Amino acid sequence: MNQAVEKNTSNSLWSRWSKIPLYWRILVFMLFGVGLGVAMGEHALIFKPVSEVILQLLAALAPPLILMAVVHVLMTSDIPRSAIFRLGGLLILNTLVAICIGLGVANLLRPGVSEETQKAAEQQASEEVVKRTEEFDAANELAANPLGELLGKLPKSLLGPLGDSQNVIGVIVIAVAFGIALRKIKDEPIGTIQELIEIAYKTLLIVLHWIIELVPLGVLCVVASVVGEKGFEPFIGLAWFVLAVLLGLFLQTCWYLLRIQFFSWASPWKVLIGMRDALVMAFSTGSSTASMPVTYACLKDKVGVREKSASLGSLVGANFNNDGTALYEAMAALFVAQLYGIDLGFPEQLTIVFTSIIASVGAAGIPEAGVVTMMLVFNAVGLPLEAISMLLAVDWFLDRCRTTINVVGDVNVSCMLDGRTPQSEEDKKAAVAVAG
Repeated sequence: MNQAVEKNTSNSLWSRWSKIPLYWRILVFMLFGVGLGVAMGEHALIFKPVSEVILQLLAALAPPLILMAVVHVLMTSDIPRSAIFRLGGLLILNTLVAICIGLGVANLLRPGVSEETQKAAEQQASEEVVKRTEEFDAANELAANPLGELLGKLPKSLLGPLGDSQNVIGVIVIAVAFGIALRKIKDEPIGTIQELIEIAYKTLLIVLHWIIELVPLGVLCVVASVVGEKGFEPFIGLAWFVLAVLLGLFLQTCWYLLRIQFFSWASPWKVLIGMRDALVMAFSTGSSTASMPVTYACLKDKVGVREKSASLGSLVGANFNNDGTALYEAMAALFVAQLYGIDLGFPEQLTIVFTSIIASVGAAGIPEAGVVTMMLVFNAVGLPLEAISMLLAVDWFLDRCRTTINVVGDVNVSCMLDGRTPQSEEDKKAAVAVAG
């Protein structure tokens, strides 16, 4: 009897904790991290491996998750042939402009550059020998430390342990995780290729949700270790980064509104007023997928675009049109490079452009998509993944900002597809008659 009561109490506490929005949990744990860092000083570095493990699990899940997301979106999106090229052109142009704005603002304002990073960049060449020696010593220490050796066996990619006959622990971790995840959807039928892809996608999302539950703990650990080792200086740079991202998102919004003004019949100001409900929902939920029905209804009923344009822009565009996320990834990559004194030239920035475009496709349905896709972008140009932990401290806020811009991008696409002439009253009556 007592065991049953204890079990119900623990389940109740966990369910209550899970119902608290993720951003509130991140904020609370971030404050705890600051307190631990101040209290423990450099001793807070003991928490750093925890955040590294969480990032390693996310990095292992990111490539297959993006693969399944892109395949699922391309397979299930209902796009008329007549609109493929025009819709595709609009989406690619908007994404390219967003990434260019992000890179331009980051290169111009250089929010990650400080006196400390400039000195670090000057000393980078002389410290290379020391770094290699430390890596060698760390490898020896890892081999001698049972806990470190166990953490080293965690999968860095889903397929990696399967090709390593000595990493049995990694194989077991993958098998247990996906075995438990599949129990929740084991009764779903698989009769077509599409259903198989959907099962794989759902399974990856279940595992992703588990890892996301650990994100507040990762934020606590990285904030404590950074504050304990370096104080609050890195977070001053983070504040400049937030302001730079907000400026980039504002410029992207101006691009959308100018396009609506000159290439559609709609008035930008009236469009913003008509889309208030959808924009507020996008900011409050941080999900353009959850906002899709409201976006569609506002476009059709309050802005007055044709039903076909509204559906293509809001329902199809939401899966492909993630300009705010792409802009954020580009700026985050340059910010971290500046913070660590890493020089990213034109070829590396071009790699960021293409990787951000590919990673942003299908990202709308992925929880915390910005963090997941950022893994791919950082890996593509060789940036340290550990820096993502620090970005998580402000990602909860910027995620809502970039999601709102994603929805504005969907509205822009709908208005552009609707053309320069508004829907006539006869067309409206005919559309109502068909719907009825």
